[in-house]
Amino acid sequence: MNNPASLLILLFFGITYLQSSYEKLFYWDDNINWMKSHFAQTRLKNHVKLAVINLVLMELVSTILCFVGAIELIVSDGRIFGFYGAVFSAITLLMMLFGQRLAKDYDGARTIVIYFIPAVMAVYWLN
Repeated sequence: MNNPASLLILLFFGITYLQSSYEKLFYWDDNINWMKSHFAQTRLKNHVKLAVINLVLMELVSTILCFVGAIELIVSDGRIFGFYGAVFSAITLLMMLFGQRLAKDYDGARTIVIYFIPAVMAVYWLN
């Protein structure tokens, strides 16, 4: 395998999004209630459930693509699934960043940037 850094980032995002989507799905009411209050003063206030559904779907797609991409990288040194996993990871983070900026949660937005950097690195390395 020629690309251990990409493998590690794909595993990192696979685990991260698996855990994140699990929490959103299995603690749905708690998450929805928190997000309703978080976005109460924004244009998303009446669309929180739809936004969370979209986010969970993106996280699940990212999870699957990252794990399949990691397997593909190990088995055949292929990069197609990993590349799309990295791209979907970056798009998912941009969605989260948009929400945090909209809610004026600048600390939350700053945290997302920390995740965004390795996502863009993975897109570059796997391209």
